[in-house]
Amino acid sequence: MGTQNRVEARTLTTENQDFHSKALREAALLAQENVRQGKGGPFGAVIARERKVIARGINRVALQLDPTAHAEIEAIRAASVLLGTFDLGGCTLYTSCYPCPMCLGAIYWSRLDQVFFGASTEDAAHAGFRDGLLYREFQSPPRERTLRIVEIDSPECREALLLWTKSPNKILY
Repeated sequence: MGTQNRVEARTLTTENQDFHSKALREAALLAQENVRQGKGGPFGAVIARERKVIARGINRVALQLDPTAHAEIEAIRAASVLLGTFDLGGCTLYTSCYPCPMCLGAIYWSRLDQVFFGASTEDAAHAGFRDGLLYREFQSPPRERTLRIVEIDSPECREALLLWTKSPNKILY
């Protein structure tokens, strides 16, 4: 699973490295405080733009009874509201742990420029989180996954997509 955590080596200026370290430390402190207060899992995230933190998120899955309330998703939601857009190009995410598949998908959908993380998927597995299972599932053909996924022939569903392609009001994302 180490391949999921592969990080592109880049030369960072000391000034940038200092900011990256501070932003990642803030994400880690959010995660620690979240656990101490009993609000949720050990995950925190911040989003920065032009070297300023503009949004923060903590894991609130158990608190909100919402399996999508991960720290990264919460930070993305907050940044999107603040900036008034779903396109977070020009922003960087700092997260206490390598993003799970759902969060990674949201990161791509939101068009964040880059991600810095502190703990690996292996670290999360040792703490009892099952990200590795999800990564393995996604690599398997749908018919071999543990979740039953069934396609039903539906002209109505395809019609919705056709209407979208012809709509003058569509916003591509």
